[in-house]
Amino acid sequence: MSTAENIQTLSLNYPELLRSQAYINGNWVEGNESVAVFNPANGNIVGRIANLNAQDTEAAVAAAETALISWRQTTAKQRAQLLRRWYELIMENQEDLAQILTAEQGKPLAEARGEIAYGASYIEWFSEEAKRIDGDIIPAPNNQQRVMVIKQGVGVVSAITPWNFPNAMITRKAAPALAAGCTFVCKPATETPLSALALCVLAQDAGIPAGVINMVTGANSREIGGVLSSHPSIKKLTFTGSTPVGKVLMSQCASTVKKTSMELGGNAPFIVFEDANIDAAIAGAVASKFRNAGQTCVCTNRILVHENVAEEFTQKLIAAVKALTLGDGTDTETSIGPMVNAKAVLDTHSLVEDAINQGATLCTGGKVSDLGPCYYPATVLANATPSMRVFKEEIFGPVAPIYTFKTTEEAIALANDTEFGLAAYFYTRDFARTYQVSESLEYGMVGVNTGIISNEAAPFGGVKESGNGREGSKYGLDDYLELKYICLGGL
Repeated sequence: MSTAENIQTLSLNYPELLRSQAYINGNWVEGNESVAVFNPANGNIVGRIANLNAQDTEAAVAAAETALISWRQTTAKQRAQLLRRWYELIMENQEDLAQILTAEQGKPLAEARGEIAYGASYIEWFSEEAKRIDGDIIPAPNNQQRVMVIKQGVGVVSAITPWNFPNAMITRKAAPALAAGCTFVCKPATETPLSALALCVLAQDAGIPAGVINMVTGANSREIGGVLSSHPSIKKLTFTGSTPVGKVLMSQCASTVKKTSMELGGNAPFIVFEDANIDAAIAGAVASKFRNAGQTCVCTNRILVHENVAEEFTQKLIAAVKALTLGDGTDTETSIGPMVNAKAVLDTHSLVEDAINQGATLCTGGKVSDLGPCYYPATVLANATPSMRVFKEEIFGPVAPIYTFKTTEEAIALANDTEFGLAAYFYTRDFARTYQVSESLEYGMVGVNTGIISNEAAPFGGVKESGNGREGSKYGLDDYLELKYICLGGL
């Protein structure tokens, strides 16, 4: 990696967005140590952030607990107005936020701009949903009582977010928490904390009170995560990341019986049936598989193609992949940016080597690029089989393995042959098959004739070992609310 001499300067319209301090109780906190944030495209240092510890995290929790007293008393309309202003400020500063995101994460600027708008859409959505937290009056079993049900925010919410979508993975959690009347303490990924801190600048500008949002930065993930998952004042933890880490956090939350929302690993099948529009399927596969260099939890992991159209699909996919340009995310010609670090590249390449050693055909890509240690080209593997690691493991890189099947039943069985259940995709023009396959796939989300499915109006989340809970949509507030039953007697 880079040495301290290689410092990258960002030219921003609002330079204050690039912060190095953590954000606790409305204050910018230095910490006793700092951690460098590197640009994966060139190894330069983009900034240094405060390296906080458990004691600092406990201070953030205390601030959130204090702020909760007044925040939960604000009206839904007041919370909605503050969230709306936060949304507006994010969109007004979209270009600066995209520049920061690309610098620390690597994705192309066009994708970064899209993430900023996507992340902001959740704040806009929940600013509106804040005013729709309704209860019920239930007919009582006798005339002397009335049965009333209200919904209240769970309390202090903790969040641990990943590096692949450093803006959107925070807004998807913070927006419903604040809309429900909860306060928020977040540990952003060590690789990409600058986007998180920039969001705090704009939240402060929007007038969101001190202590309502707190951002705890640092490399002490176990230490900070231990507080966020076990502190008795925290009533819910929301996490996006790997399934093994999610299991650890769930076990730590058990000691205080916290609510949890877990958006964990994926192993998404992309099924192409014999009657599919092949050109549309190619476009959908490329969009799903290679967005963010394949570093998304819902990206296509296994491409299952009917044997009668496998040759046509494979050749067209190879041509489409060869047209993609690997490079620095700031270059307007770049289709695929660098991966998050050199280890991610080596992990991806080991999966490719395993597949080739077991008989897969390398069609394009398949080696570390000479652009640098964080670059890996878009890769297509044909003749893949279920015995290979690329079938069983989440690739999290720009590698597209192609498998074949003969029948609809076989395709469904192959798709469901995994402990994961986040997203699945399939292409067909058969109306009956659309219903049959959609209902048979063991996944929380299914895309039919599309490779991009996520938006703020839809419930995002998985089943099986891909997690629990949903983000976005009218259902997205449920995980941040408790039902309270009130029995009115003596009437």
